[in-house]
Amino acid sequence: MDSADTMERAAGAAETSLFDWTGANMRRAPDAVFIDSIDQDKTITHGQFWTVTNRIAQYLKARGIGPGDRVAMLSSNSIEHLAAYIGTMRYGATICTIHVEMNAVYFEQILNALDPKIVLFEETDGRIDAARLQAATRGEWIPLGEWRAEGGSTGFFGAIESLPDEPVPPVSRAEDDASIFYTSGTASAPKGVILTFRELIENTPPVAEGLALTAADRILEFRAFNWVSAQVLSGLAPLSVGATILLARKFSQSRYFDWVRGKKATIGICNPTGLAMFLNRPVEIDRKEIPHLRFMTSSSAPLMPETWRQFEERYGVPVAQGYGCSEIGWICVTNEHSRKMGTVGRPLAYHDLAVVDADGNPLPQGETGEIELGGFRSNTYRYIGDDGEEHVHARNRLRTGDLGCFDEDGCLRITGRAKDLIIRGGVNISPAEIENVLLQLAELAEAATIGVPDPIYGEEVVCYVAPRHGCTVTADAVLAHCRDRLPDFRMPKQVVVRDALPKTERGKMHRLQLLDEWKAEFGTA
Repeated sequence: MDSADTMERAAGAAETSLFDWTGANMRRAPDAVFIDSIDQDKTITHGQFWTVTNRIAQYLKARGIGPGDRVAMLSSNSIEHLAAYIGTMRYGATICTIHVEMNAVYFEQILNALDPKIVLFEETDGRIDAARLQAATRGEWIPLGEWRAEGGSTGFFGAIESLPDEPVPPVSRAEDDASIFYTSGTASAPKGVILTFRELIENTPPVAEGLALTAADRILEFRAFNWVSAQVLSGLAPLSVGATILLARKFSQSRYFDWVRGKKATIGICNPTGLAMFLNRPVEIDRKEIPHLRFMTSSSAPLMPETWRQFEERYGVPVAQGYGCSEIGWICVTNEHSRKMGTVGRPLAYHDLAVVDADGNPLPQGETGEIELGGFRSNTYRYIGDDGEEHVHARNRLRTGDLGCFDEDGCLRITGRAKDLIIRGGVNISPAEIENVLLQLAELAEAATIGVPDPIYGEEVVCYVAPRHGCTVTADAVLAHCRDRLPDFRMPKQVVVRDALPKTERGKMHRLQLLDEWKAEFGTA
């Protein structure tokens, strides 16, 4: 690639780029901490991050890596993971993140579909059989290794340590592929969702604005940086304003508020499962001990209003619910001032969002339908299939598969997934409506509603519940609670009590597993 083409690409990468953000942070506050990795007990400053990502760019350039060339990652939350993720995109190549735990059985299939030039992997993770996979796939395999501020880094970070730290202008254009991340694959084989630089860059500043994020913020994140939700909300958004990322490897109910208190977190990322766990087994924390915590977030699945209300009453911490989808990133982001109980707030300004009926006709305020997206300069939603080919999921407008409605303030209320909708005798029943009633029963910690096959009505309503720690509950007591609060057509036909309910890695209720368990145990309603 000649210098003229390089300059053209650098100029067209985006109105604002990851290169610009990392450079601005280095100039503004080189000694300020960018990432504080809790489990690693180490930090990296904006100045150090600038140097490391410059060397990543030098390495990729020397290897002849260009726009559209793919670098795959088999790794989990760490400073090294985030440096490789951001550094690869900052240079202009395509980073491909693969969740080690969720996608382990699909590694070979995914890597052959991606055909990456380089594969970075955590050699200490026993779930990654690097020798076998290297023999079965293409690409150069390099241990991710460890970055050490004092020198003596290992693996990939050892390989770049002696390289020049002069910046390399980004080689990508706005419409080049920035990221491919693989879905969890809970219902079928995972898909590789493709996002361009334009899509990521257009999504990031509105997210930062939605959080009211500044350089003074310290955002605590435990979710996997292998998916776009954490990548944008807690990775690129803090990068764009120079905030600090407080990085944990996994959620810990017992340590979460210790992290908030000890690390002076201003925003705590969470999800409905985590909030429910704090109610099921309350943690002793006084709001006065954490005055710096502005709010906590909830996303990944709808947060039941009853859980939301109980959490705020118990802990005194505001909860701001957000909403997004894999194909485009974040759709609604709120903070302690813009949040509205029971909703995910208003859509980000650049989204053209509608709630539509089965025929695609817009529905008026208050009526529930499927959420549809549009309004982007990029109007093709793509993914990598099992065959390694690029497929188009949708053009122009995207049906998200989520159900919801607008309220009188223009805030969006999410009521569930279209695929989870129960159709009983021709009547649509939202599981979320029933679950919110169930969670009003003080003894319950969790609830999930599924539709099961029924010879008369087509589907029948079955509820799985789990009691709070130290409580007992019976199916009859749950049914009696529902009779006083639900119309007959929404009444559960059956209630099944379990010690705990299954969740996916992302904290969502694993309804397919519950349906399989029901079929194996009961067979018929």
